[in-house]
Amino acid sequence: MRRLMLDTDIGSDVDDAMALAVILGTPGLELAAIHTVYGDTRLRAQLARRYGALAGRDLTVVAGAAEPLSGREVWWAGHEGTLHQDLGAETFVPGSAPEDLVARLRASPGELDVVAIGPLTNLAAALELEPQIARWIRHLWVMGGHFAPEAEPEHNFKCDDVAARAVLTAGIPTTITALEITQQVTIGAELLERIRAAGPLGAALGADIEQWWAYWNESWSVPHDPIAVLTLSRPDLFTLSEPGRITIADGGLSMFTPDPAGSVQIVTELDATAVAEEVTARIVAAQQ
Repeated sequence: MRRLMLDTDIGSDVDDAMALAVILGTPGLELAAIHTVYGDTRLRAQLARRYGALAGRDLTVVAGAAEPLSGREVWWAGHEGTLHQDLGAETFVPGSAPEDLVARLRASPGELDVVAIGPLTNLAAALELEPQIARWIRHLWVMGGHFAPEAEPEHNFKCDDVAARAVLTAGIPTTITALEITQQVTIGAELLERIRAAGPLGAALGADIEQWWAYWNESWSVPHDPIAVLTLSRPDLFTLSEPGRITIADGGLSMFTPDPAGSVQIVTELDATAVAEEVTARIVAAQQ
């Protein structure tokens, strides 16, 4: 059993909700708590609680940092939560996600993984409160960055480049699944129908997926964040680089430099067909 914390900007791109469902549907993963980040973190916390309730789970959720350390304006799609009625009835744990993370890691050093699938603001704030958490996190799993030739800054790192730089240079053992990897996988109509048929959670996710497709005028989407979860639960589907160091430029552009003394590995290859199938299967299993 691996105990983990999920740090997420759930509610904009549907892939955060899909990642949560993958965790809930994966044997051997115990979700200790969810921390929300970026923008309206209270709404995001209510959404996380709602998705848990749809799967029959009483999840511990703490709202986190709303404003990026970089000062960059928050991007907000505008549809967050609109398909979910009476979200105000969803209660979450009062307090601060960075403080909660420090407390949990202090109580169980070396026993918790952190899966970070949004801007890294909460983690950077927690490091500021207690630098020792860099030694207490068993492993950090990140969806972020773009390491392909002529890459553009990726959303999570671009939204808070200050936080990304602080976290990824802190010496935490880290695996990063970046944009050039996640973009090899798509969820289309066939997989959507399997998800939609999987009980109340699947039906809600199906509607959310279609809403996201409509937002971009597409008939498919990329499950960025669930893929990062699978690097933890299904490492056999991925190939990793040698250890190295991450550099984050102003604006969020990321660079990986191999270094045997480095603490970071990046995903270099994946089995795209198997990953899409596993994402779907784990979401379906979350309802069972």
